[in-house]
Amino acid sequence: MATTSEPGLSETRIHEVLSNDRRRMAIEFLQDGDLTLRELSERIAEAETGESPPPRNIRQSAYVSLQQTHIPKLVELGIVDYDDESKIVTLAEAGDVTVYMEVVPEGELSWSEYYAALAALGLVLMIAVVVEVPIISAVGAPVLASLVFAVLGGSAVYQRWSQEN
Repeated sequence: MATTSEPGLSETRIHEVLSNDRRRMAIEFLQDGDLTLRELSERIAEAETGESPPPRNIRQSAYVSLQQTHIPKLVELGIVDYDDESKIVTLAEAGDVTVYMEVVPEGELSWSEYYAALAALGLVLMIAVVVEVPIISAVGAPVLASLVFAVLGGSAVYQRWSQEN
């Protein structure tokens, strides 16, 4: 899990750090385990180009920017540790920045939007029961509320499971 060892690292500072695609991808890839700087640069270059293997110039660009800019900044903030000899990059062990990293592909819902929509659906269904909309009020509030809560609970379990795997 991504971390910070500086207790006063502000939310604004975290957002600033994560605003750079390469830093964000570095943290994301390191969640799967330690990587050498070369492995990390290759994974980032592959993600940027969609090619496997990525072009040499993109791999080199990613390596240099990680080595000279991004890794030093993440080390300074206590988000990652870097061993200069082995060139291994590791997530640090203190606070959590991954909570700020929900990456949602364009055109898809984030989990927070999904839960808000589910809450809105539940509210609309309860209003429909109160105003006696024919089919919905026949089903009844207890059944509809149970369905909404079942979907909510199932979604939370699925979200937790998908984030751990």
